[in-house]
Amino acid sequence: MTNLSSAILDPLLRADPAGPRITYYDDATGERIELSAVTLGNWAAKTANLLRDELGAGPGSRVAVLLPAHWQTAGVLFGIWYIGAEVVVGEPLPTECDVALCTADLIDEADETGAGEVVVLSLDPFGKPVPDLPIGVTDYATSVRVHGDQIVPERIPGPALAGRSVDDVLAEAQSTAAAKGFTAGTRLLSTAPWGTPDDLVANLLAVFAGGASLVQVANPDAGALDRRRATEKVTADL
Repeated sequence: MTNLSSAILDPLLRADPAGPRITYYDDATGERIELSAVTLGNWAAKTANLLRDELGAGPGSRVAVLLPAHWQTAGVLFGIWYIGAEVVVGEPLPTECDVALCTADLIDEADETGAGEVVVLSLDPFGKPVPDLPIGVTDYATSVRVHGDQIVPERIPGPALAGRSVDDVLAEAQSTAAAKGFTAGTRLLSTAPWGTPDDLVANLLAVFAGGASLVQVANPDAGALDRRRATEKVTADL
């Protein structure tokens, strides 16, 4: 069986480990963060180790992700898949989840998933923790930093996304990438969400399955997008 994170990230690491893989902008805050394939893989590994070693997640675990399209979210998603667990996104969320990762404003929604473990992300570019969290809730920024940035990927994963197997999700991502012509020379500008299984495949996994890189813009300023296309050498809009 295939590990989804390995199947997606390993070719990127071999082809171009140090070049930009995700360039993230937030036009509301002025934030710009750029991650290489190596850095993305390290974030994913640290997240995987947190989930596996501290929270007891693994194959068969269902992990609810209540997070926006963000560079840290990408690390979370690939971390979940590294340990062979299932990503759960979209509405309505089921009530049989084992772990939930969310922003501070969505703790109540995370609780409604039935998750025994809730992890909250500040999404702060400098790794600041979330203040005044309820007792029993894990702060991602504080916890993830103590975990290693290497991982032994799960060799026998459970379902990956929406009850679908790793092989099915990977095949759809690869098929979408081929249909849209994504290649290693493609640099995509996107304001698209990752909030449903279809969104995740089309707007994240297919990009990387084709070997492309992503310029993801949150809270987009329409007047700045043309400048971004030029400065980031964008070849197409997603």
